[in-house]
This record gives sequence, structure tokens and C-alpha cells, in this order.
Amino acid sequence: MAQELPNSQDMEKAVLGALMIYPDAMTACMDMDLKAEEFYVPAHQTLYRCIEALHEQGYAVDTTTVVDRLRSHEELPAAGGADYVLGLADFAISSATVHTNIEIIKNKAQLRRLIRVSEEIINDCYEADDMDEILDEAEKNIMDVTRDRRGSEFESSREVVSRVLTNMSRLKNHHGVVGIKTGYTDLDRMTNGFQRGDLIILAARPAMGKSALALNFVNQVAKRNDGAVALFSLEMPADQLMMRLLSCESQVPSEKIRSARISDSETSSVNAAGSLLSERHIFIDDTSSVRIPEIFSKCRKLQSEEGSLSLIVIDYLQLITGPIRSDSRQQEVSYISRNLKILAKEMNCPVVALSQLSRKVEERPDHRPQLSDLRESGSIEQDADIVMFLYRAGYYDRDNEEPSDTEVVQVNLAKHRNGAIGQIDLAFEKKISRFTSLKNTGGDDVYAH
Repeated sequence: MAQELPNSQDMEKAVLGALMIYPDAMTACMDMDLKAEEFYVPAHQTLYRCIEALHEQGYAVDTTTVVDRLRSHEELPAAGGADYVLGLADFAISSATVHTNIEIIKNKAQLRRLIRVSEEIINDCYEADDMDEILDEAEKNIMDVTRDRRGSEFESSREVVSRVLTNMSRLKNHHGVVGIKTGYTDLDRMTNGFQRGDLIILAARPAMGKSALALNFVNQVAKRNDGAVALFSLEMPADQLMMRLLSCESQVPSEKIRSARISDSETSSVNAAGSLLSERHIFIDDTSSVRIPEIFSKCRKLQSEEGSLSLIVIDYLQLITGPIRSDSRQQEVSYISRNLKILAKEMNCPVVALSQLSRKVEERPDHRPQLSDLRESGSIEQDADIVMFLYRAGYYDRDNEEPSDTEVVQVNLAKHRNGAIGQIDLAFEKKISRFTSLKNTGGDDVYAH
């Protein structure tokens, strides 16, 4: 015997009855975005549409006007008949319970939708041959259900002003970075730290050091901030990443660590670095073909286990597998960048996504990146709160100069939605993959409290 789908018919009757007795009940339905299809009983759906129509046309809503309209539109039998409609008034106990009743109705509707999606997934598993397509569609549909669940409502100016002024008051006596500290003084001064909910694009041509800088962000943020740091590496295995981190932290060249040809003192330095890194809440996922729904799922799980996230890094954006049913690569990248912005807001932490640049950079005499160089989609620029470009002059001048172990790398903030744009210089120690602040141009201590 088949189970009945989740529903609460008594709550539906109570809401419909309240709508015909209490004028403010419709305001509650509109505030909570109650839809006719969220009612389980078809007769209740017909009734609710009738009540909505009367309200939109400016008519009074009561049992008489509802019955008359249903009769004139030949919908009275579909709504259960006149006696049924009149009897609904007995279920309206109080207008004070309308919000609670609507929430129950919406929760039951959400469960029914989840069941329908699950049934579709089961049927697809029996019929389809393409495993990737099944997983992609299943993850997308499940995420659509959860995203609807997390939808937000309007906030009044009173609420927003109060929150902003309270936050300003809190920050007034806070002398230093208010966002996520990156460890780079000039960068933190310009951005006030990476802000929670921001999507930050770190873009460069190959061999500029963007993966190394992203790894430095991971280490510094984990060192200086509360909350876990998640790193999705679609190109490099976790062991290789950890070797780079050990090299950076211990200042022992990564080539020596990879070959294990290190002295006793260097071994001690590496072991000490390993102890420090073990204490930091850094989590690495090196799945090579990760999808957006998987990233959401893994981040939600990590946030649940660790309490909060301080940073998510993705290396790199163009390697994320897009939806199977997509007309073009541009649409895929647009879908990916938009969802990374949603991820930042949902996880309440900055998301740093690395991105490739087109070959147009190489065609210009100065080789300096521009926003138009972002590869495959203009939506990356649109969705990003910050776009940072790396430029290493030594890479292009290497035939004219003696190679150096340390180079100056220019970090150009080409877009900053909530602040100034500009350029800062970092020192890149190539042998240990470490970036350091070249100089502190601001004078004051950016990390003072």
C-alpha cells in the first residue's frame, strides 16, 4: 500500500478559513509567498486561487464573495461545494496562528517536492546510461530544492539601518582589519581584509604564481583567523600541495623536500613546520572533476563539522565541471561563476577562485592583464566582487637579466566593488613558493586592535 505524501489538511483548512474571516491573513500569505500549488488538496488550491483573485481585484473576501465567484466561474464543485467552503470558517481559530500554519503548509510542500525529485532520480537511474548526466541532473535538482528553502525576504530600511549603525559602532574602536586577514599588509589595507560573502577572482597567465599565491592565502588565513579553510585543487594532488606548504613554512626549498635530500637541521625545520600546519584548520579536496553541487555539499558538511569557514579557495575555475546540458562553454562558465558567488554568500566567507586569462595578454607589448582578458565569459567579471591580476615582469625579461630567486610580483586590483582599485607589490621567493609583503606603505599597524 502506497504511503500518503506529506501534508497537513487541517492547517490548509485553517488558513483558508482565516482568509475568509480575518483581513490581515492575506498579508501573511503574501509575506510568506504562499502559492496555490503548495496546498495538497486540489479543492484547496482552487479556493486559494479564487481568494487571491478577489484580493487582487479589490473585492472583500468572505464566505459569500468566495462562493459567488466560484459559482460564476463554474468552479464551485471543484472547490468542494458551498457547504464545504462555508464549513472552513470553523477551522479559523485565530489570526495569530496563520503564520505558523502557513509555515507548516510550505514545509509539507517542500517535502513533497523532494520526494518527487527523488522519484525522478530513481527513474533516471533505471533508464539512463550516462552516469555523469544522471549525477549532474540529480545534484542540480536537489540543489534547486534546497536553494528555494533558503530564500530570503525583504528587510525594511529600519532593520538594515539599525544593523549597519550597530556594526559601525562596533568597528569604530576597532583599529585594524575588519575582514579576513590575508597576512599581506598593503592588500589588507586596500581591501580591509577579504570580506565575507565576496567572490574574489585571482587571474593570471600560466607561470605567474597564482597557485602559489592562493596557497599562501590558505596558509595565512588559517594562521590568522578563526574558522576552517577549504581548498579545492582540481589540478594538483594534496600531497604535492602539502609539500609546497611545508617548504613555504619551513623555508626549505621544495625541490629538496620532494627529493628528501635535506640536512638534519632542515629536517628539523620541516618537522616543526609540519606540526604547525597540522594545528591549522586546512582541508584539501583534490577531486579532479568536481561539480558545483559537490562543492556546495562538501562546504556545507565542513561548515557543519567545523562551526564556520574563513575561506574557500578553488584552483581553478575553468576546471570545474559544468552542467551536462549546456549550449556553450560560455554558459557553463557563467553558471559556475554565478554559483560561486552564491556559495560565498551561503557559507558567509570569501571565495577565492583562480582563473585563466586569454592569450590576448601575450599579444600586447607590456603583457599586463586587463578585465577583458578574463577567459571564456564576461560573467566572471560581473559576478566577482574583486578581480586581482598577477604580473611578473621577470618572467618576460628573463632572457635579459640574471635569474633571481626572489622576484617582485605586481598584484593589480582591477575591480573592487566596495573599495579602491590599485596595485601592490609582493616579493615572490620561487624556491620556497612563498609570497611576502615587499614593504608596508601605510605606516600604521594594519593588524592593530
